[in-house]
Amino acid sequence: MPEFKIIIAIDGYSSCGKSTLARDLSKALNYTHIDSGAMYRAVTLRLLQKDIDTSDLPSVAQALQHICISRSTDDDHPEGITWLNGENVESLIRSPFVSDKVSEVSAIREVRLFLVAQQKKMGLQKGIVMEGRDIGTVVFPEAELKLFLTADMDIRIDRRYRELLAKGVPNITLEAVRENIEHRDYTDTHRAESPLIKADDAIMLDNSILSRQDQLRIALRMAHNVIDGLRSQ
Repeated sequence: MPEFKIIIAIDGYSSCGKSTLARDLSKALNYTHIDSGAMYRAVTLRLLQKDIDTSDLPSVAQALQHICISRSTDDDHPEGITWLNGENVESLIRSPFVSDKVSEVSAIREVRLFLVAQQKKMGLQKGIVMEGRDIGTVVFPEAELKLFLTADMDIRIDRRYRELLAKGVPNITLEAVRENIEHRDYTDTHRAESPLIKADDAIMLDNSILSRQDQLRIALRMAHNVIDGLRSQ
C-alpha cells in the first residue's frame, strides 16, 4: 500500500505555540518541519546588519539577492538551527532586536515574494509541517490539513516572557513583551501583502488551557484522519 504524505499548514498569532506544535507533529509523523518565521527573522537580521532602510525597496531587493537561508537539526539542536549565509544565527534572530522589526520587514512585498517562492519549493515532495502566518492562505492553499492556532492574550504574553527569560535576554519586562506582541498582531493582520487571516477551511485550535501533549494528540488525530481518508479513496 503506498504511503500518503500530506502538507500540514499551521498559522496563528505570535506566541501561540505554533513552533512547538509543528516540531512535535513533524517528529510524530516523520515529516520535515519548516519554520517560516525563522526565515523572515533571518532576512530581518540581515537588513538590520546592513543598516538598510526598509522603505528603500530597491536596496531591500538588492540585499535579497545576497541572502541564503537554510535550516538544520542535530542531536544537540532538535529544535533546529537557522543558517544565514553559512552562519548560525539562531540566537540572534530570536532577540528583541529582531523581534521588534520582523513584522515590519515581513510586510514588504519583495521579501514575501522572495521567501514564499522558496517555501513553495520545499513543499513539492509533501511530507512537511510548515508554520507561519500565511501558510494556509498563500504558501499552500492546497494543503490537506490547515490549523489556525490562537490563545488568550495574557497567556501568550506569559509564554513569551518566560521564553525570553529562559534564553537569558536581559532587561525584559512583561510590559515590553505585551507591547511587542500587540504591535506584531496589528502589523500581521493589517499589512497589505498576505495578512494573517484564518483560511476558510482551517481548523481553529485554541490552546490556552491545553498541555503540549494534548495539543499534539488533537493535531495528530486530525492528521491521521486526513491521511486515512486519502488512503481509502
